[in-house]
Amino acid sequence: MSDLPPPISVVGIGADGWPGLAATSRAVLRTAEVVIGGPRQLALLPADEVAAERVPWPSPLRPAVPGLLAEHTDRRVAVLASGDPMFHGIGRTLAETVGAGRLRVLPHPSSVSYACARLGWPLEATEVVSLVGRPLDTLALALHPGRRLLVLSADSRTPAAVAALLTARGFGTARLRVLEQLGGPGERLLDGPADGWPHPDGDPLNVIAVELGNGPRSSLVPGLPDAAYESDGQLTKRHVRAATLASLAPAPGELLWDVGGGSGSIAIEWLRAHRDNRAVTVERSAVRAERIGRNAAALGVPRLRVVTGPAPDALAGLPVPDAVFIGGGLTAPGLLEACWAALPPGGRLVANTVTLESEALLTTWYRRHGGELLRLAVAHAVPVGGFTGWRQAMPVTQWSAVKPSTDPGASS
Repeated sequence: MSDLPPPISVVGIGADGWPGLAATSRAVLRTAEVVIGGPRQLALLPADEVAAERVPWPSPLRPAVPGLLAEHTDRRVAVLASGDPMFHGIGRTLAETVGAGRLRVLPHPSSVSYACARLGWPLEATEVVSLVGRPLDTLALALHPGRRLLVLSADSRTPAAVAALLTARGFGTARLRVLEQLGGPGERLLDGPADGWPHPDGDPLNVIAVELGNGPRSSLVPGLPDAAYESDGQLTKRHVRAATLASLAPAPGELLWDVGGGSGSIAIEWLRAHRDNRAVTVERSAVRAERIGRNAAALGVPRLRVVTGPAPDALAGLPVPDAVFIGGGLTAPGLLEACWAALPPGGRLVANTVTLESEALLTTWYRRHGGELLRLAVAHAVPVGGFTGWRQAMPVTQWSAVKPSTDPGASS
């Protein structure tokens, strides 16, 4: 006889409630001893069909999950989820908490599947942005002329907030269609332009379809125009920034430390490379740290974590990075040593400088650890009287290296 606790059934349910459930999902709910879900989802279950104890999720939800599941560990537990539990749903949290092996997931069509069916949009070609538990500025990263988006709403106020953001970002001509209670008896469609959105707040269960018309272009690759950033001059300039991101080589899900953040441009463009990327920027100036936060929000990556304080002290307690960029303060005692030590084998370090003193330091580290030492020089064509000439920007010395599994310079 197995000592393992019974599996946790995760049942997707739609706005159509009990009538829309498959026979397998109904059978699971009928035999459950405990059903956990949001109050709206629990109310969809008829009392004469489901006799289980009903437990609403507490708020905040995620910290409460381990304790709540442990409380009912020896009982047959069913968890209700909206639509497909593994698509922006509770399924991910449960899998991370108890392990995927404990779960039996019974999905229902997601709101995105319903929306694409109603609109005639191909699901695989439609970008989805969730604003559930995320800042509104998250949407800014997906704004490109002519694109189609599906936005998962946080509540009834989200459509008006999305319309206002689109208008403020130069996409006032975008067409919005708000699809409420998809698949249920109260399904409704609201239509209108972003600029002057004509509808009052409606049902909190909604998805927003956005068709972006003309608007400002934004590049997908590193090297945004310098004018995209609010700055006091502490900014890694466009062409050097593009070369620096190429050396940092971001990959999905990786974490960057951006030390000496300045305007935050390196961390911001690292995050823009993939939605699963993470970054922490460390900046000693409180004024600049606030500016970094504004830049991150404006460029669609409000998830950037900003730590205010001097490095290396401010690095203490940060999660292990996959890559480190040092854009300032190289001569601070112990900074390079701390950053190098924090990297796991295979981690990358890139450091830029324009001063001779820091260049000498990078040369020493290059001799000790190898890697690549190069000088980046950029010149811009400018008017010279009635003619045109070159204006040379300050050259940037860059050292980049990958930490080996056995570091020959570790004890040097």
